[in-house]
Amino acid sequence: MTSGSAVGLDCRHSRTGRHVKAWTSIGILFAVGIGALLPLQALINARLGALTHGALYASFVSFLVGTCLLGLMLLATRTPLLPAQPVAALPAWIWIGGAIGAAFVFAATLLVPKLGAGALICLVVLGQVVASLALDHFGVLGAQRPVDFMRILGALLVIVGAALVVRPWQSA
Repeated sequence: MTSGSAVGLDCRHSRTGRHVKAWTSIGILFAVGIGALLPLQALINARLGALTHGALYASFVSFLVGTCLLGLMLLATRTPLLPAQPVAALPAWIWIGGAIGAAFVFAATLLVPKLGAGALICLVVLGQVVASLALDHFGVLGAQRPVDFMRILGALLVIVGAALVVRPWQSA
């Protein structure tokens, strides 16, 4: 018995003896759950855009609501609102994450009525897998994880899956 299993933090895979930590399992479930909500978010934002002033307005409202909720969470957890170091000391590229998030929400809001939620999310996942493999391979902003045959095969399966869902050969 390992110390982790004594406190219930890992489970054994019965055939291979590999450990799956409980927190890893919870993280996987959380990621799948959030992923399952992304098409709903895109559909809601697209409907908001259709009922109001368009995709840009709906994207702004989405970010405004999210910003307010995160602000409340910061206050509730008593997290300092300012970083320990001056904001000007942070590298300029650090702000790109927010811009990428805004671009995703706007693109999803704009494209889901044209492509459908399934096609949009498949294409987004395809872009995420291909870019993630490249970023991991070259160690961009993190540990280097070289691409191997199995990871490339997985990416190819995602490409095939996206093609089967999107079916660009049937586009009108």
